[in-house]
Amino acid sequence: MEVRRLGPVVGLGTYQTFLDDVALANEVVGAAIGGGSTVFDSSPMYGPAEESLGAALHERRGAAVVATKIWAESVAEGRRQYEAQLGFFGRVDLQQVHNLVAWREQAAWIAEERDAGRIDRVGVTHFDAGGVEGFEEAMRSAAFDCVQIPLNPVERECEARILPLAEELGLAVIVMRPLGGARDRTLRPGPPVEALAPLRPFGVETWAQALLKWCLADPRVDLVIPATSKPERARENAAAGYGPPFGPDERRFVEELAGA
Repeated sequence: MEVRRLGPVVGLGTYQTFLDDVALANEVVGAAIGGGSTVFDSSPMYGPAEESLGAALHERRGAAVVATKIWAESVAEGRRQYEAQLGFFGRVDLQQVHNLVAWREQAAWIAEERDAGRIDRVGVTHFDAGGVEGFEEAMRSAAFDCVQIPLNPVERECEARILPLAEELGLAVIVMRPLGGARDRTLRPGPPVEALAPLRPFGVETWAQALLKWCLADPRVDLVIPATSKPERARENAAAGYGPPFGPDERRFVEELAGA
């Protein structure tokens, strides 16, 4: 069950981007869709981002796949979050249990929604692939269709156990933090643009595109969800889903540029 069957392989994350700025959300979402992105990821943990995303998608909802999350210690709170999401989006296409919080309890009722046809897929996420034991247990539980994990050239803990297990179990893989995060300052601002010249035949014009194509070159990865608050970056990021894929040599070249 591949997430890529729902649309192009570069989506849009909403962590710490437009928050409650609906006008900005509208610009960023419009640029992402214009660039070919169709999957939009959010969470109640991101404050008002879900509501802003819903407003930006309002007239575009038919062109979008909504992947959001339940982030709640209790089932009652999880269901309240879901009801709010239905108000924002009309329907949730992929519902994920965020950061393993109460995952057994939340997955049970979310699966009921999926089985009734009101949700397409159920996923589970974790921001720290180093804490794999609980994540592996959730993956093996048969409760989930996909997993969301961090992956980039300097954050590769999931390659040893999580990605092989996802492949074994037939779980789709969504990559968060493909451009790095707070712990990965070495990925930013990246090398000078002239250093990317060997990657131009692959459609790479920016460092972000190089990082996204690096992730997508792993055949176990189905979707990357870079976050941005800049419309032009959303359009550029979406373009990384097109053009020739990287081979092993290009991947190693990006790793060298990243200092990995």
